[in-house]
Parts: sequence; structure tokens; C-alpha cells
Amino acid sequence: MTIDPAAPRSHDPASAALGIRIEELGRGRCIAHMRVRPDMVNTHGICHGGVVFTLGDSACGYACNFGAPPAVAAGSSIEFLAPARVGDDLAAVAIERWQEGRGGVYDVTITNQDGQTVAMLRCRSRRLREPSAAADKP
Repeated sequence: MTIDPAAPRSHDPASAALGIRIEELGRGRCIAHMRVRPDMVNTHGICHGGVVFTLGDSACGYACNFGAPPAVAAGSSIEFLAPARVGDDLAAVAIERWQEGRGGVYDVTITNQDGQTVAMLRCRSRRLREPSAAADKP
């Protein structure tokens, strides 16, 4: 399944539940936003790393699935560079860096409303194999 640019949230209930909004979407590129809510912080009062990661992972997922054969995450790493706090509007910019065959590499930069970099991700994608006609037969 490819992402429909008219209704990208309909494909990702997890992103919708976190309030992730898609600002820009195109082949190999996505800009997603999320406002940090009180229920997203950890015991230190900063946005939970898993929530920050999910924003970046979602932006990458949209970028690698727009107008292309379906893809899934094959691996990701994240560097947390600054805390995000309640009320911050985070923007994740995912950009395709390499695509060949079934593999892809994407960089995601997450910034706050002041332009401060909160986190950076490097994501690997893997295109799913197209089902063969023989597999559809009993």
C-alpha cells in the first residue's frame, strides 16, 4: 500500500493518536509536526525519548512509502541532543539519502519551534516483496 497524499493520517493510527500532523509529503521527503502534551513527558518533565523517536520514525515512514512500493523500517538509530518540553512544537524533516533495489537510507532531523535541534535519526528502510501471482493461487 502506498500513502495517499490527500489522507496520510488514515494509514497510521499510532501517529494520529500522538497528534502527529503532516505538513509536507512527497517522494523521499516528509515534514511532520507534533506538539508535546503533558502525557508525553517522563519523570524529569521532558518529552519521553520514545515519543520523540516515534515522531521521527513516522516522518521516515511517510517519506519512504509515498508513491512507492510499500516499505518498512529495517533499523534506526537516534541521537538525543536537547530536551523537548510540554508545549513545544516539534518538526521532523525526513529526507531520502539513498535508495537502491529494496533498501533505502533516510536522515531525520527533529527541531523545536525555536529551530533548536532536539534529535537526529538515521533510518534504514526495506521495500516489501511484491506478492507473486502464484502465491495467490490455492
